[in-house]
Order: sequence, then C-alpha cells, then structure tokens
Amino acid sequence: MRFASLGSGSKGNATLIENETTCVMVDCGFSCVEVEKRLQRLGRQSKDVDAILVTHEHSDHIAGVARFSRKFDVPVWATAGTLSAKQADGVTNAQLINSHVGFSIGDIHIQPFPVPHDAREPCQFVFTDGGVQLGILTDIGMITPHVIQTLGGIDALILECNHDPKMLQQGPYPHALKQRVGGHFGHLNNAQAAKLLDSMDTSKLRMLVLAHLSDKNNHPELAMDALNTSIDFDQIDITIACQKNGFDWHHI
Repeated sequence: MRFASLGSGSKGNATLIENETTCVMVDCGFSCVEVEKRLQRLGRQSKDVDAILVTHEHSDHIAGVARFSRKFDVPVWATAGTLSAKQADGVTNAQLINSHVGFSIGDIHIQPFPVPHDAREPCQFVFTDGGVQLGILTDIGMITPHVIQTLGGIDALILECNHDPKMLQQGPYPHALKQRVGGHFGHLNNAQAAKLLDSMDTSKLRMLVLAHLSDKNNHPELAMDALNTSIDFDQIDITIACQKNGFDWHHI
C-alpha cells in the first residue's frame, strides 16, 4: 500500500491511498483543474480514482468534491452530517458512512472514527490492505481515548501539527478565530500531536507525516522540536506535508 498528498493546509487538502487494484482520494479541497494538475505530478489521472472519502464539510476539504465526482463519475463516501451540509450541495453519487463501522472499497478496507471538530459529523480514517495500516488524523481539536485506541499499532500516520500555541496567540488572527483554532473543536497543536504519540502504541510505526501546518502560526522546525521526545527520529521516516506540493508517494 502507498499514499501521497496533492496538498495539505488551509487552502486545500487531498490525499491518495492505493494498492495495486484500488485508489481512493481522501477529501478534495481543490478545483478540478487543480486536482488534475496535481494528480499528474504524482503520475495519476482522474480516471484512476475509484472513490472520494470526505472527512467533513469545510471548504478546504470539500470544495472540489461535487464537481470532481460528477465530471468523472466517482462515488463519494461521507457521513450523513457531512452530506447534509450546504457545502455538500451537488454531491449526487453518495454513499453513507457510519463513523463506527468499517467498510471496503475494492481491496482497501477503511475504518472511520469520529473526531471532535467544529463540523456536523466529522471523521477520520484508518486504511489497510490486510497487511499494513495507515492512519489519517487532521482537523481535530483534542485527543480522545477512542482516537488513541483506534490508531494504536498502525504502520504509518498522517498527523496534524497545525499550530504552535504561542505563535497562534501572538499572530494576526482575530481573537474569535484564535479561540476556534485553539479550542477543543479546532485544530491540533504541536504539543498535542506529541502527546498523542506518547499515548498511543507506536511499536509498529515507521512512517510519520506532519500535516495541515499553518503557514501563519507554525514552522516545521517547531513541530519537529515538539515531537523530538515522543519518537525516535532515527527509527521513523518523517515527512512534512506542504500546501503547494503535498508530499510524494510513500510505500508502506
């Protein structure tokens, strides 16, 4: 199994997960034109995508979903809450997700799990092809016991390190936005990401991608410093996902 990102950040998100027979896209926060261009960079085309999974209805995750789905006849998998949001208008080929019940698309099995975030019914995912497991955890305001349990024992993890608390408080955001981002239903900060890694079973973890970093309230160096005591940098392959290029293919 392998995975790559078309881009990660507040201006758009999309991630590809595939094996030899199946390719799914998690979120589609870019225009169709932009998605096609970014897919080409990864050696893929729109026709290669078998399904879109939507984590929640915020525009940086759902903006391109309806049009991409209609244009290329790709089914969309999302919770009832996400599909009921105005931002999901135009999504026609939809499959409902229960965020506590796993399902399969082709040869990839997906286990969704609920997360605290300021959306109608947000969820994140663990993927497996029967051998290895990949977890995705972004857009979450606080760590729950269920999240810790669900991610335990995975082989690779895309993990939100959205902001440095000090930078957020001293930064340019209005007060209300600072409260939202730093709140229990906002985004994970560097220290929270480190605490998650301290709390979960990382015995099999060998790939870690730091994702959804704020370009105004974080620096990659700060995120890496925060995680320094939680993981062994010599034992785990660490990547920083960026807004412009995401990251290239990682083979688990």
